[in-house]
Amino acid sequence: MFMSIHYDEKGKFYTDLVSKDSVRVIIQTTNQRILGSIYYKPNERLMDEINSQPVPFIAVTDADIYNSKGEKDIHVDFLTLNLSNVVWLAPANNE
Repeated sequence: MFMSIHYDEKGKFYTDLVSKDSVRVIIQTTNQRILGSIYYKPNERLMDEINSQPVPFIAVTDADIYNSKGEKDIHVDFLTLNLSNVVWLAPANNE
C-alpha cells in the first residue's frame, strides 16, 4: 500500500491516514445499554468529535449490547449507532 504525504507552505504534513484514539464507553440508548469502543481524533474532546459528525451516526467496535434487564443480548465487532437514540454516553472506567 502506498501512502502519500503532502506538505503545506508552513511545513505541516498531511497523509491519507487519519490517526484516531479509542476509548471504551457505556452508551445508554432508548432501549439498550452498549459497552464498546468509539474513536476520536487525538487532542480533541470526545464530545466535540461526536457533535461534529457529518452524519448522525457513530461507529462502535467490540460492542456488548445489554437489554433493559441488564442481560447481555449480543456481542458485535462493529455497529453504527444513530445518535438520535443516545440518551447518555460515559467513559467506561470501571467495566
